[in-house]
Amino acid sequence: MGLAFTVDSPLKVARFGISSAVSLCDDTLLEQMRRHYCGEYGLPFAPIHPSAHDYRALRITAYLNLLDSLTRQQFEQLRNEAFAPGSEICRYFELLPESSSLYRAYRRMLAEPEGEERQRQQAWLRGQMRLGSIDVNIMTKVDKANYSKGGELLPQEYSDALAALRGYATSSLSGSSLIFSAGLNPRLYSYLEQFAAFLPDAAGTLAKKVVIKVSDYRSAAIQGRFLAKKGIWVSEFRIESGLNCGGHAFATEGLLMGPILEEFKANRQALAAELYAMVQQVLQAKGVPLPEQAPEQRLTVQGGLGTAGEQAFLQAYYQVDATGWGTPFLLVPEATTVDEPTLQKLVKAEKKDLYLSPISPLGVPFNSLRDCSATLEREERIRKGAPGSPCIKKHLVSNTEFTEQPICTASQEYQSRKIEELDKQQLAPAAHQQAFDAITARECLCVGLANSALMIHKLVKKTKAVSICPGPNLAYFSRIFSLEELVGHIYGKINVLKGVQRPSVFVNELQLYIDYLEKQLSTSLAGATAKQLKSLASFKANLLEGIEYYMDLAPAFSAYAEPASNMLEELKGLKQRVFGLQVQEGALV
Repeated sequence: MGLAFTVDSPLKVARFGISSAVSLCDDTLLEQMRRHYCGEYGLPFAPIHPSAHDYRALRITAYLNLLDSLTRQQFEQLRNEAFAPGSEICRYFELLPESSSLYRAYRRMLAEPEGEERQRQQAWLRGQMRLGSIDVNIMTKVDKANYSKGGELLPQEYSDALAALRGYATSSLSGSSLIFSAGLNPRLYSYLEQFAAFLPDAAGTLAKKVVIKVSDYRSAAIQGRFLAKKGIWVSEFRIESGLNCGGHAFATEGLLMGPILEEFKANRQALAAELYAMVQQVLQAKGVPLPEQAPEQRLTVQGGLGTAGEQAFLQAYYQVDATGWGTPFLLVPEATTVDEPTLQKLVKAEKKDLYLSPISPLGVPFNSLRDCSATLEREERIRKGAPGSPCIKKHLVSNTEFTEQPICTASQEYQSRKIEELDKQQLAPAAHQQAFDAITARECLCVGLANSALMIHKLVKKTKAVSICPGPNLAYFSRIFSLEELVGHIYGKINVLKGVQRPSVFVNELQLYIDYLEKQLSTSLAGATAKQLKSLASFKANLLEGIEYYMDLAPAFSAYAEPASNMLEELKGLKQRVFGLQVQEGALV
């Protein structure tokens, strides 16, 4: 969801029992938001300057503590309201799914005449209410080393990701989760065991939980075992579609969501037992009280879901505990923080406007919105002969081609030097332009992904360029929604996509993977090594295997989501399309 778009979501939705995640990448943004909300709530604000020792961790702790305090105040105020029509306490219960026992108890209370029994039921309902969790996210690969003002390399615990972890670990948040995305970072994962909050007590309760986003079962097993050897229990494996998601896209080698979920379904219990045995052994050696039984380990999935039927199928057939719906919430101002011009572009976005872009300085494909203001600003700089951006925040610095200390590939410094190097090669015009476009495609995400919140809360004096990273699924959601509408859609109370022609979540992802393979074949075959050709062939084989799996799955899926015949016809056409792709040098049919 980027940096700004959920930075203050807890203050919007936590009191209704809805959890949200705050990115810990940008401590400057968090400090600006802390200053804003201290002012809004009439609280004292003591700035944490970059010259302060461990300022990054301190800023993160201070902002999370503020969110914790304010959301608890909001929740207590809501919980003590009268059950009157239009009140926030009624809204809390009316947002629940109709299948919820708590929702049914609420409806029974409303039908009860005034009197002691109604009062007793209301007291019971108040006691069952829970504040939404304030979770946090660390993108594991965004972990630059930091230097002192004198240019000396600081110890590794002051790197961006480790400092962020420390900031969360020492915060007052309890019962929330730290979400790791983008793969295993050994030094970051190893740092967890230094904080008791990530270790279970004798009852198996964890003050702070660890959630790992994974693309497949193998990744979950590897990362889960690494953490278990440190005594760290993974409370949730969050399966995310490799391509049908927002933000950075980490494509699998043609492995599709359905077959991945099938493997988890078959091995989930065995993996949990294996990891728990490893954790027990480590905790015993550390002298930490052992839980009588393993803490809960949830399995969730996200990426491209569009209907309540699809969600119900995933929960029933694959036994997942929950599903994630990130991208559509960008169209819910009550839940996320998106500036009005960008919001209107999202509303109007069609499939062609949502694309897998090369703009990330990390060199990882990045789901983006075509012609968002940051892209237009980047293109204007190129036209003026000044490509690249000022590198202010430096969170994504990684390149040392020209410098001793890493710089960002989206920066003016890097792109000007790279273009000078290119000009000396005296390539043919077409080849030169292609190389130039590749250099200047990188965009400053540190600033672009933060600007929405700064503009909405008037923390900057003029309009700033915005980057945004919706998933492809946004194309089917084409208006602004209230919180009730989108939550109601997720729970099947209403259908906000009624009349919209939309392939199933499985077919949508498959189409994205076929597009991805076609692009790889068109750009990578010339001069491809035997290893690369083998990888492309494996990708194609996995897609065909996945299609066969979906053909067998279609009848079961249709009971929840759509007629099997529609899905089968779509799969047959896509199967022929994959068969037509020739994975050999110089051939793309």
